[in-house]
Amino acid sequence: MCKLFNKQENRDLQQNQQRRSFLKLSMASALAGLGVAAANQVMATSGVIKEPPQPENVLTPEAALERLMAGNDRYVAGHSTPLNFEHERAALVKGQNPYASILSCADSRISPEFCFDEQRGDLFVARVAGNYLTTDFVATLEYAAVVLHTPLIMVLGHESCGAIQAAIDAVDNSTQFPGHIQSIASALAPAVRAIDKQSKNRIDDVVKMNVIQNVQELKKQTPILNRLVAEKKLLVVGGVYNLKTGKVDMVA
Repeated sequence: MCKLFNKQENRDLQQNQQRRSFLKLSMASALAGLGVAAANQVMATSGVIKEPPQPENVLTPEAALERLMAGNDRYVAGHSTPLNFEHERAALVKGQNPYASILSCADSRISPEFCFDEQRGDLFVARVAGNYLTTDFVATLEYAAVVLHTPLIMVLGHESCGAIQAAIDAVDNSTQFPGHIQSIASALAPAVRAIDKQSKNRIDDVVKMNVIQNVQELKKQTPILNRLVAEKKLLVVGGVYNLKTGKVDMVA
């Protein structure tokens, strides 16, 4: 009797395991299908089309960086390309395929499109005082990378950054800022603490460190950016804009 019971119990156990395996497979298939459907929905509403409106923007990560920095060289030399908005409008009605994403400070003295001598449709720009990452900015850059197939991200800081100075004041003197400004100082505090207080060029060193830290964080972001970086489909770099010369110096 015990043997019969054990055999029946084993059969029931095997059947339960098979049912669980089937359910897992079915759920995985459903989720995969949902992912494809969701991706297709995003693609359909994002302005992305099969034939890119700007074929010249289809670049490797390395070529994208080379083009970006060549544009900065032209800007510094005073040889920026004349803007032609009429031509751009016609091309960009069909969609967009920017070749680089920029996480930039919101400072009004910094304009990525100008300092890299690019026009509309070339750069996918996200801006915030202090050029630091939040969940929303990660999502924005993921969108550019996975939907628009943008092969390059640059974190762009600049000298004499007011947000960085505020963070230094908050760390050194426990300065409290009104409204939501304190959240910016708090977000930038890790870069401040990473630099010795005795540094002769402390604010500039913190600006650089903030760029470096955010580049490192971007490269680690799962599940999209870290995979694209590992597959060498995405390059993440960092630069600092010089207010006096307009030159962007690579720091990461």
